[in-house]
Amino acid sequence: MHDAYEAAPLLEKLPLTIESIACYDDVLLVGTKQGHLLVYKIRAIPGANEAKFEVSLERSNKSFSKKPITQLAAIPECHILISLADNVISIHDLEVFNIMACMQKTRGATLFATDLQRETSLTGDVKHTLRMCVAVKRKLQLFYWKNREFLDLQTELGVPDVPKAMAWCKDSLCVGFKRDYFLIKVDTGSLKELFPTGKQLEPIVTKLTDDKLALGRDEMSVFINSEGSPTHKYGLNWSDVPIVMEHHSPYIIALLPKYIEIRTIQPRTLIQSIELTSKPRLICQGSGHIYVASSNFVWRLVSISMTAQIRQLLQGKEFELALVLANMTEEPDSEKTLGIQRIQNLYAFELFSQHRFEESLKIFLDLKTDPANVIGLYPNLLPAEFRNKLEYPDRPPDLIGGELEKGILALIEYLTQKRNDLIKDMGKEEKMISSAIVEGCTTIKSKRQLSQIIDTTLLKCYIQTNDALVAPLLRLKDNNCHIEESERVLKKHQKYSELVILYERKGLHKKALDLLLKLSQKSPGSQWAGTERTVEYLQRLGAEHLDTIFEYAGWVLKFSPDDGLTIFTEDLHEVESLPRRRVLEYLEKTDRQLAIPYLEHIVTVCNDETPEFHNKLVNLYRERVQKQMADYIQSLPEGQLPAMAGREPGDLGELRSKLISFLETSTKYEPPKLLTHFPFDGLYEERALLLGKLGRHEQALHIYVHVLQDTQKAEEYCKRHYNKHTEENRNVYLCLLKMYLSPPDPNTLRVMPSHLEDLEPNTTQALRILEEHANQIDTVKVLHLLPDPTKVSEILVFLENVLEDQASRKRGSQLLKSLLYQEHLMIQEQRMFYQKIKCVISDERMCRVCKKRMFYQKIKCVISDERMCRVCKKRIGNSAFARYPNGVIVHYYCCKDTKVCPDE
Repeated sequence: MHDAYEAAPLLEKLPLTIESIACYDDVLLVGTKQGHLLVYKIRAIPGANEAKFEVSLERSNKSFSKKPITQLAAIPECHILISLADNVISIHDLEVFNIMACMQKTRGATLFATDLQRETSLTGDVKHTLRMCVAVKRKLQLFYWKNREFLDLQTELGVPDVPKAMAWCKDSLCVGFKRDYFLIKVDTGSLKELFPTGKQLEPIVTKLTDDKLALGRDEMSVFINSEGSPTHKYGLNWSDVPIVMEHHSPYIIALLPKYIEIRTIQPRTLIQSIELTSKPRLICQGSGHIYVASSNFVWRLVSISMTAQIRQLLQGKEFELALVLANMTEEPDSEKTLGIQRIQNLYAFELFSQHRFEESLKIFLDLKTDPANVIGLYPNLLPAEFRNKLEYPDRPPDLIGGELEKGILALIEYLTQKRNDLIKDMGKEEKMISSAIVEGCTTIKSKRQLSQIIDTTLLKCYIQTNDALVAPLLRLKDNNCHIEESERVLKKHQKYSELVILYERKGLHKKALDLLLKLSQKSPGSQWAGTERTVEYLQRLGAEHLDTIFEYAGWVLKFSPDDGLTIFTEDLHEVESLPRRRVLEYLEKTDRQLAIPYLEHIVTVCNDETPEFHNKLVNLYRERVQKQMADYIQSLPEGQLPAMAGREPGDLGELRSKLISFLETSTKYEPPKLLTHFPFDGLYEERALLLGKLGRHEQALHIYVHVLQDTQKAEEYCKRHYNKHTEENRNVYLCLLKMYLSPPDPNTLRVMPSHLEDLEPNTTQALRILEEHANQIDTVKVLHLLPDPTKVSEILVFLENVLEDQASRKRGSQLLKSLLYQEHLMIQEQRMFYQKIKCVISDERMCRVCKKRMFYQKIKCVISDERMCRVCKKRIGNSAFARYPNGVIVHYYCCKDTKVCPDE
């Protein structure tokens, strides 16, 4: 409760009995039981500490009425006074109080109600419309004021009983009878029954300032609108049954049998009780003044200043009402806004103290209150030195257990919304506006600082309520958690996975990798053991952190070479972007054996065609093969020959098979550079492949035929390299034939096998080659190459194959010649056709479109290449044409009028 009004006595022990009162401006009108009208001028005494007034009787009209004046209504806008005396309505001039009209039609009236409507035009002119309803027994008479008199608004309305109370509400009338309330639509006359009056049979109908009505029902007031629908869920309860009520926003004042009670509708609160020296029974208001009267006393209820009321309300923590009053103050807009904002912050703090977290934080959000002030209401969410700088109206509540969790969940929702709003405004260059719960206690100066506090607090809240949300928060692209504070919290709760994410997002890769290394050594058997987490982290770093990758990949490669190699071979964009030359150099320094699988990956999987990498892979294969081959040869029993290339036991066979396959399939290595590294007394098959790439077929075939003595591979070599369209590969089979018929000196071919001596010709194989590949060998060169003792019968099959092949080629050439000649003739015929076009139109020639004969006489029309259209001056060619009777030829589309020749 607080003091909203002060009762200032105006008239005491008046010798006349007061029946009615009315007021306007500083004038008080008193109607007495004796029929006198008393006019008082009320003036405030300046400088008085208390509410004191100077009261002067301006006029005493003893002949105003012969009967008691039961009701008065002053309408200063129309300059009239309406009175009810002797059961008739009279109209008086408001200046001199002379009677203007006595409405005899209203004879028998017991009650009247007025309604003044104000309308402002576009030009600013104010127009007043006055309506009046008079209750005459069981009828309602409706009037409106025009030209200084009341005219009938519409026909009388019948009602079920004699009205006891009545008030206008827009285009409706609410009438209270002895037992019930009814709502009457003025335009239609329809009645709507509302509810009974209760145990007390005297109805009360009070008009509120916002086009609502308050209806009395015993100790309760019910609020309705112009449609008769309740406007509030709950009614307003009084300490006793009101006699009469008056609405003076935001208060509603009721005269109870023993005192005056003042309450508010929203919130429903008792504000003040005022006891008077005499029982009040009448109340009126006008021009912002409220007067209360008993039979012989009159008081004015003087409003306490809004500032004083707000101060009292804030002391009593009645913030809702304080906000209502703050909105009604007449201060400058800027000061008014600041005052409202201050009260709302205090109200939100009080709601928080009552553990009404969602309501409180919603207000803080709407007010754009400094989030640091809001976060500081919770324990352990801000660093102690930072929280000590904050000030609050009172000590924040101690939250524990379920209440703490409930409050943190509400805080998460608040911070999430605040974060989203901040992201939207981050790109704007607007000055950050925020308020503090206690004025002058704002701590956040920049949007970046605000973002840091919000994200860090969200992190702490998630840890306390739902730690599964910590990692998604840290992974956000725009995450702005404070590094040191977040690090401390995550370590305290042993959230190492989230701590690694924090380091990664903040670019602290070395700290993250040091932590992973420490955890892998400290926690054997746990999820951190091994190299998996470190490998995954290094794979995500990318080329810009290559030195860091090399620094921390070392221990992984030593611990698990296969896992370590995936740092550089995983199918990820970041891994594929690593500079391969530097990675290869690093692997060769760290573990040369890992260079081979890395090169295999970039060559076969990534399809890297860099010759350097292909050469390097061949040399690495060769080095390992040579090393293992030496051990393999030494391990063989005396007299046992080594296995064929690629079929050696163990890793040697697999490795050599890879080398041979790569030399056969790859086209990007450089044979001249590689050949110098291959020995003359070993790795013959590999050497032969390189020689073949260089086009040195004699040396390669010498190895296959005389060193390896593998005729099948020799023929496969020829098949692989033979190409009749290139000079160097056209005679590859001829080279093979030479190897069989005229073996060369091994020393001239730079091959030094220990078992080669004098080589003998192999005529049998030579003849077989001739028979099988007759069409791939130059016959003339073969005949010169064959030894003189060779019999024709021995090469008969060869010769037959050659002759058959030559005959087939001849037939093919003849056929091709005929086809080309036929094509030539067709082209000539087509050329002749276009050079000269002959068109004969006979009597029987019909149009394909209209099916009519074209002419009655034979016409011969010759279109040559030189024939031109007379209209467009272009050649007729193969286009449709038209011929005029005089022989003029034009294009068909140039013929605009068949009856007019272009020449004419």
